[in-house]
Amino acid sequence: MAHLEIELKFFITDPSALPARLAAAGAVRTIPRTFEHNVRYETEDERLLQSRCLLRLRKDRITTLTFKAPPQREDPRFKIYRELEVQVSDFATMDTILEALGFTRRQVYQKWRETWQLSGATLCIDTMPFGTFLEIEGDPESITALVETFGLCWEHRIRSSYLKIFAELREAEDWPFTDVTFDNFKGIKVNFSRHQHRFEAGAP
Repeated sequence: MAHLEIELKFFITDPSALPARLAAAGAVRTIPRTFEHNVRYETEDERLLQSRCLLRLRKDRITTLTFKAPPQREDPRFKIYRELEVQVSDFATMDTILEALGFTRRQVYQKWRETWQLSGATLCIDTMPFGTFLEIEGDPESITALVETFGLCWEHRIRSSYLKIFAELREAEDWPFTDVTFDNFKGIKVNFSRHQHRFEAGAP
């Protein structure tokens, strides 16, 4: 049965202070800072992208295959997707199976993620090659309460996925690459604050 993923992101300008803020609020770190390597798969006619779906294979401490699709009902306050996930035993074998089924590796993206829990919600400190973000996932009530707890500006919340953020940054900055890897960003200084307004959801 599909799980509804409900979440928001906030750009963090002082990431080094964030773990202490989470701990002071009573959050518990459940997964230490972990490197993630993700591969996005697509059909030849880009049917997944056109239908706003995502097929992803992720390698961190484990290997996870994920499918995401738009929800039956949108909510302008949050990023919401129907999500199906399954743990697989071998990244390379699953990659081979997906290619045999007609999917191709379309994009790689990486991040460092540190995971915390508080008030029934999951809080992730995500270090992307283009900036650091706090992602809050839970039910609408717990997300709204935590935004207030941490003094975050509701209008500054981000509903876009990291891949969509990258796509807009790539177009604005004229980057020649499509993979969101730390190697590709070596020597590139990204001033995300200059682009932040592009992604903020605003009111309500």
